Amino acid sequence: MGQKTHPFGFRVGITEAHRSRWYAPKQMYGDLLVEDQKIRRYCDQRLNRNPPFAAVADIHIERTREELKVILRTARPGLVIGPKGAEVDALTSDLQRLTGRKVVINIIEIKDPDTDAQLIAEGIAEQLKKRASFRRVLKMRADAAITAGAKGVKIQISGRLGGAEMSRKETVREGSIPLQTLQANVDYGFTESYTTYGAIGVKVWVYKGMYEQISEEEEFSRAAGARPRARGRH
Repeated sequence: MGQKTHPFGFRVGITEAHRSRWYAPKQMYGDLLVEDQKIRRYCDQRLNRNPPFAAVADIHIERTREELKVILRTARPGLVIGPKGAEVDALTSDLQRLTGRKVVINIIEIKDPDTDAQLIAEGIAEQLKKRASFRRVLKMRADAAITAGAKGVKIQISGRLGGAEMSRKETVREGSIPLQTLQANVDYGFTESYTTYGAIGVKVWVYKGMYEQISEEEEFSRAAGARPRARGRH
């Protein structure tokens, strides 16, 4: 009892699709895995950590023999594409240089950023960096998620909150969060806020309802090309 498991890893292959989808022989597997990590880090650094701050929540990678497809889920697709597609073209050529392969970039818009766990976590981290009152930030974000249609939200931050000497945890809960029910659609996001007095970890869980109640279109956009399969009841 009491052993924690990663919420995404717990659900992969059951209700969550893999974020990297390809097959490789044994001798190439490690290299491609490292390449995937480089692509994710580069896209995150370029689009999220520097202007235009495009709010990219998730990066999915698909490979075929001929090409490498990078699927970006973002709340601000206009900023990723840029004027006349200049930004996305520059990103494509940079990734081609990085990997030495033909790269295709697909962009999927996140319709409701207020219920996306990763974007909520990033927003909180950004405000903590600006020395905002952490209790007020947590309450506001949790209320915004519930108002936007989430059935439940849990936000946990830990570290030297408010610049205190001792690190501690603060948790805010609204609605219900059935973490052990695999049939429940629970979105999870994690990021770190690097403040002047140390790093603060931000974890967010958002419960959006059971999988049977989710529209086909929403399920497809969430998995970005590989729909997660809701488990049937036998």
